[in-house]
Parts: sequence; structure tokens; C-alpha cells
Amino acid sequence: ANALTIAHHLEAHPRVTKVLYPWLDSHPQADLARRQMLGGGTVVTYEIDGGRDEAFALMNALQLVDISNNLGDSKSLATHPATTTHMRVGAEERARLGITDGTVRLSVGLEDVEDIIDDLSQALDAAHAGAARAAE
Repeated sequence: ANALTIAHHLEAHPRVTKVLYPWLDSHPQADLARRQMLGGGTVVTYEIDGGRDEAFALMNALQLVDISNNLGDSKSLATHPATTTHMRVGAEERARLGITDGTVRLSVGLEDVEDIIDDLSQALDAAHAGAARAAE
């Protein structure tokens, strides 16, 4: 339930260009997921439009959520698949798979959902502000 709440929040956030979560109506296989799954799981994938630099800035600005190369813990974790799990996959194949330099994967843990949302929101804002300062 927390992951779905966070997915809805990210989908509405102006800095987020894409959200993949199986139980979102916007997911291309939402109907199939609902037939096969009891819940949508804990991993929410989202993309921001600032590429790798802004994705890294976002992850570095997280205060509650930890950065990790592995997902799946009772604590919320974030990873940047283009430089971790899919690092050895060429850029063309990553693009085919929908993994851009702005893609972040979030494994939702057991923290209070509002605390996670607040952390994501402040990190998205901080990453955007940092990118805007760098562009000046």
C-alpha cells in the first residue's frame, strides 16, 4: 500500500517524467499485474528529466532513504540502475529497456509513508534547485 501511495505521489510530481509501478493505471500491464499479483510489490521506478547529474543530486539529497546497489530491505533504498545493476549493459540496450540516466529505483521500506514522501519531495526539489544553479 505504501509503494502504491508513493507511486501516485511521484506520478503527480512536476519533476517526475515517468513512473513504473504495476498497479498504477498508467502501467502498460496494469490489468495483467492485477490478475496475477496480490499487490504491486515494493519497487517503484521513476524517471526525472535532468539525467544522471540530477538523479545523483536527488539521491544525494535523500535524508531518510539510503542509497544502495541492492534493493530489498525493511528500510527504504534507492539505486541508479544505469550505473549499478545495468552498468554493463550498453546505452542502446538500456534505452530499449527504458532505463535512462534519469531513472531511479526505489525499494519502499517500512517507514511511515508520509516520511518517505516528504523525503522524496525535498530531494526532488533540492536536485532541481542544484541543477538550476549549475545551469546559471
